[in-house]
Amino acid sequence: MKKYIIFAVIFVLSFALCGCAMEDNDLTSEFQSAPQSQESSQSQQESSSEQEAAPKINSSTVLNEDNIAEETEMIITGEKSADAPSGFAPLKTVSYSVTKAPDGVQDKKLSHSHGPASGGKAHFTVEEFQDTFDRYGAVTLDRKSKDKVLYLTFDCGYEYENLTARILDTLKEKQVPATFFCTLDHIEKEKELIARMIKEGHIVGNHSTTHPSFAEISREKMIKEIEETENYLRESFGYVAKYFRFPAGEYTENALDTVKSMGYMSVFWSVAYDDWNTDNVRGKDYAVEKVLSRLHPGAIILLHSVSKDNADALGEIIDKAREEGYSFRALTDYKG
Repeated sequence: MKKYIIFAVIFVLSFALCGCAMEDNDLTSEFQSAPQSQESSQSQQESSSEQEAAPKINSSTVLNEDNIAEETEMIITGEKSADAPSGFAPLKTVSYSVTKAPDGVQDKKLSHSHGPASGGKAHFTVEEFQDTFDRYGAVTLDRKSKDKVLYLTFDCGYEYENLTARILDTLKEKQVPATFFCTLDHIEKEKELIARMIKEGHIVGNHSTTHPSFAEISREKMIKEIEETENYLRESFGYVAKYFRFPAGEYTENALDTVKSMGYMSVFWSVAYDDWNTDNVRGKDYAVEKVLSRLHPGAIILLHSVSKDNADALGEIIDKAREEGYSFRALTDYKG
């Protein structure tokens, strides 16, 4: 009888220890890009398919170093700190592991380009892109919202004639949220601007460290490019937003899978025009016409912060879009 009692006690203790080990593993999964084994990954996907279909992305939640691993938020910040430039205390740095791409994932170079929208409808090629992106948690068009929503995004690689500050002034005046996809070089050189973006409620997205073509570098290099920028934001601003934009819109299926494995959402666009050349200034009216003529429900608008035309036209673009029944949303509102 004593033997059976001893055996039962050992069994219970073993089960409890296993449970603790499993729980600890779950808590650290947010920081690992390495996928689970095929069998366990499939089981987890089946059990949480509903959660993946509607991810929890509440940007108002403040996470600190103690509870960060227990959350799956898209915006992560340190504890509030009046002494910190961004208002948040530093976060711990992270390290992402590297694994081989899943079977069947292609390395063919792709470039995001599409025809302009017209008549209030996205170009059919945008719909085709989104069909592919759905498999990788990426977005170029919001097909879930039933409202006439717009997402305003800017690419920032360097500062030009203080235009970003002007853009921020307009966004503050109009009470419009935006996402700024910034390279590490820009973040390092423009700390006051980055802190302002964060404090005024905008998203600072990851645009890589050195702005390479992600269609031409290894999986290891991709992870390093994103990780270095993330860790700088963590240490210097107590902040990280899990949104990524591919430099020049160049990618592969392997790249899409890599970004997804790191817990990031790849963000493309469905409205854009050739606004990146600082020598090609065509005036406010040109920018207004180009952007407004291409609007459609669920559009993600790509603008460059180095464009004087954009800085001059932004207020009018916002006002006239609202007159047409559109509303501007933050990417954290996207439920795709």
